[in-house]
Amino acid sequence: MIIGTVGCSANFSDGKESQTVDSTNTQQSKSTDESDETTKNISDDEQMLYIKVGDSVLEAELSDNSSSEALVELLKKSDITINMSDYADFEKVGELGASLPTNDEQITTKAGDLILYQGNKFVIYYDTNSWNLTKLGEIKNVSQSELKSILGDSDITVTLTLKKEFVSNTGTEKGRLYNDRTISL
Repeated sequence: MIIGTVGCSANFSDGKESQTVDSTNTQQSKSTDESDETTKNISDDEQMLYIKVGDSVLEAELSDNSSSEALVELLKKSDITINMSDYADFEKVGELGASLPTNDEQITTKAGDLILYQGNKFVIYYDTNSWNLTKLGEIKNVSQSELKSILGDSDITVTLTLKKEFVSNTGTEKGRLYNDRTISL
């Protein structure tokens, strides 16, 4: 992925309010899955998650599990904004603002892994760690050094969305993800 920057701040909201989440938010959400269990529960259009960090937009492919399905259901209602802090020099972590089902398994993370921790924390890994975790997905086409540079050393705010397109605050410029790259129009 070639990651460019868009010269204006952007929000993912197209008439809907974004959810802003911090560690004091204790909202609970339950997902209902009425789809046929013999088919993949996340449609091809919903397999991708877009993560806005500063002026960068990262594209991630979601895992096929009930945790990711519940996250998709939340994101269908509105985008989610999460305040994240660095932890142990290998991850950024923040309160999701909802509890999702867990699918914990012993894994060794790599840069770009998106993890659900304890059912209510969203984690972006930029280095490795071995633990019993639920994988939500994986950021695509970005190197470990690029990801670490984008995430920075301090606290960050990220916005999660299912929408490929985002509109700037002025509403006059658009940025779109095409073929694994961010461009300005």
